[in-house]
Amino acid sequence: MGFNRQIFNKLLEWKLSSNRKPLLLRGARQVGKTTLVKSFAARYPHFISLNLEKPSDKSFFEDFNQVQDIVESIFLAQNLSIGALPNTLLFLDEIQESPKAIHLLRYFYEEFPDLHVIAAGSLLEFVIKQVSSFPVGRVQFLYLHPLNFQEYLEATGQEAMVEQLKTSPVKPIAHKLLMELFHRYAIIGGMPEVVKIDIEKKSLSDLIAVYESIWGTYKNDVEKYASNDSEVRVIKHIMNTAPLSLDKRVKFQGFGNSNYKSREVGECFRMLDDAKIIRLIYPTTDLIPPVQSDVKKSPRLQFLDTGLVNYSLGIQGQLLKMEELSAAFKGALIPHLVTQEIISIQDLTDQKPNFWTREKNQSSAEVDLVYPYEGKLIPIEIKSGATGSLRSLHQFVDAANHSYAIRIYAGKLDVEETKTPAGKSYKLLNLPYYLGTQIEQYVAWFLKNH
Repeated sequence: MGFNRQIFNKLLEWKLSSNRKPLLLRGARQVGKTTLVKSFAARYPHFISLNLEKPSDKSFFEDFNQVQDIVESIFLAQNLSIGALPNTLLFLDEIQESPKAIHLLRYFYEEFPDLHVIAAGSLLEFVIKQVSSFPVGRVQFLYLHPLNFQEYLEATGQEAMVEQLKTSPVKPIAHKLLMELFHRYAIIGGMPEVVKIDIEKKSLSDLIAVYESIWGTYKNDVEKYASNDSEVRVIKHIMNTAPLSLDKRVKFQGFGNSNYKSREVGECFRMLDDAKIIRLIYPTTDLIPPVQSDVKKSPRLQFLDTGLVNYSLGIQGQLLKMEELSAAFKGALIPHLVTQEIISIQDLTDQKPNFWTREKNQSSAEVDLVYPYEGKLIPIEIKSGATGSLRSLHQFVDAANHSYAIRIYAGKLDVEETKTPAGKSYKLLNLPYYLGTQIEQYVAWFLKNH
């Protein structure tokens, strides 16, 4: 089963570009990179797919040093003439298995500009270090993530609800149904194989083996790149205990009730961040763009997929019984998922969002996310409850050079004019949880019309 992914339009733009470069599709393992490219290949008369984990496919790059020879041998093996170049998509899957192939991508661009080349791989950050000369400026990047809520609706056949989701402002009549659908998505997450099995079986018990397989694969993958046995042990410890820290900022020293030192834990966390399995989300103290991460302060953990976290914590059955997920896992589940949704719409860059902090004696404050837009940094708080409880948000608003703020919560879409306790008037956009993927258009709508 293939899913309609939002990034597909970017592939179409790439195909039609007059300055097309080899495309490197990046993302964690099992987010659907191979399936996406194979679906896209239907747009071409000829499709050549090489999996560089297979010795026979990798040998094209081991046996020859010149791209001319590599291309000719590949086409010969496929019984294709070189004249078919402009109508052919060449897919180099699992390219992380061949640093040489990554290095040679620049020569595909320079010597065979008519050939459409897509490469995909996971854990590329580790392999790039082994590439003698990475083809900077000779390749393009796209980033693929787990299915977001809009893609989940499309996968489950909810076309009418997709249209409602994309209509801004969203109609009140759609709110209840969208919340119910988002509830299920929040429980199972967006890993393509999980969504596929859930559509077929509609039972959480059938998903257990899938979650365990994915998480186990990630452990084994990252351990390959550990430089010693100590790092392997630390990585295993982090992956076994990190979900328990979903609700807090983390300190590396002694992480997860261990005796591990800050340096070794930090290094292993950075490896997991490179692998895009557990990301380190750092705070900023900025009030205007551009936003600079403060890496001296304690980060928050952002996992690849909320469904994997729910499984690791063993709380999926409990979540099924809850009518509203605001309080799920100490109030941390929904903020994590909303952040995942916002990350999912970043397909051209690997930039991570920031949260905001002000840490002063007896006056600390923390806002869940900040969103840069047209010279303004918009604070986003993710919680339910009365506006009077938004203490940290109010501190940001009082210090900011504008009067806009967003609360993402379980209620309906609404804009209200209110004041901070210090007396500053501001406009608050109350945005339902399920609109995380639509954040850009709603920020534009909010600032333009209010």
